[in-house]
Amino acid sequence: MTRVVDAVRAFIAPLTRTRLFRRIGPLVLPPIEAVLSRLTGGHVQLSALLVPSLILHTIGAKSGEPRDAPLMYTPDGQGRAIVAGTNFAGERHPAWTANLLANPDAAITVRGRWMPVRALPVPADERDAAWARIEAQWPGYRGYERDSGRTVRLFRLQPLREATTV
Repeated sequence: MTRVVDAVRAFIAPLTRTRLFRRIGPLVLPPIEAVLSRLTGGHVQLSALLVPSLILHTIGAKSGEPRDAPLMYTPDGQGRAIVAGTNFAGERHPAWTANLLANPDAAITVRGRWMPVRALPVPADERDAAWARIEAQWPGYRGYERDSGRTVRLFRLQPLREATTV
């Protein structure tokens, strides 16, 4: 199964770096992910068919309201998840990154399991190593940073206690 997933990733990864995908992805993927999440109680994500995926639960930096963002994550090898605020190579940082900067205590749901986390920005001297891990999982992903013209915010999500099923 791993070979099949790797082959599909190798085929799809370059497509996700096209202008067309960057234009339609932000419009099409979030609503599809939201419907799929509602239908499956958060147990299935479209993106999870290709890469490890989670739903990040934050509190809005300005609104104070709960916010959810489906994201790809990369395991860091030490029990934490690395997430990148690529925003489809958009000019602005995604709102969830501002939410984490304002309130680093958040939660994630992975395959229906809910877990509280603390978000720690990846320090500048560790960014290249974090990007190398991310790109080992999704080749060319750092191109979003280059193409956006900004330094993408990277976070490590540190679990605060054992996950529970939702």
